[in-house]
Amino acid sequence: MKMRLEKRSRLVMIGDSITDCGRDYNATPAGWGSFGDGYVNLVNACLTGLAPSYGIMVANKGVNGNTIRDLKKRWQKDVLDLKPDYVSVMIGINDVWRHFDGVLQQTEQVGTEEYRRIYDELITETKPKVKDIFIMSPFMIEPNRQDPMRRMVDEYADIARETAARHGLLYVDVQKKIDAFLEELSPYIICSDRVHPNVQGHMIVAKAFLDGLGFSWE
Repeated sequence: MKMRLEKRSRLVMIGDSITDCGRDYNATPAGWGSFGDGYVNLVNACLTGLAPSYGIMVANKGVNGNTIRDLKKRWQKDVLDLKPDYVSVMIGINDVWRHFDGVLQQTEQVGTEEYRRIYDELITETKPKVKDIFIMSPFMIEPNRQDPMRRMVDEYADIARETAARHGLLYVDVQKKIDAFLEELSPYIICSDRVHPNVQGHMIVAKAFLDGLGFSWE
């Protein structure tokens, strides 16, 4: 299968802390320290080291704690102003998490309808300006699918999936890959808080994304 990125193209990867993963906010996009230590760094490493002829520029625009509402506020600056050829989006875990850890702080929460509406607005605005958009599922490293937070993450992931289908976009089902791992080994091997993966967990995310692009591992 041919890779879905054209040569000499620009890929902006936007999301929350899972995307951010300690990147230097002051670094030049695709420059030293700009990739963080997570799946974006691994994606960049594979595209650069294993497909050097493509010359892909990868820019990490994850920000810790972001919800889809936060993405909307910075979309122009962190996505459109970079004039990307391709955009990947992974957002939703904080939209869910605040329903559980933000109650006593009276955090303003993002419900499913707002999540669906903003996601659709961002895609509708961006699609005519880029070659393609890739939607990555929010995920939770929790094997019990009846756990209340895991059930809600799955609900928001379904909205992301529906958004991708409605716009004819690639949907990368990261949760499916995480669940396959959890059938074999404990979640504590790749995560300590059910949300933020370690490097092994980020490898699962990166491979899910690259497989979706048709990246050749040979």
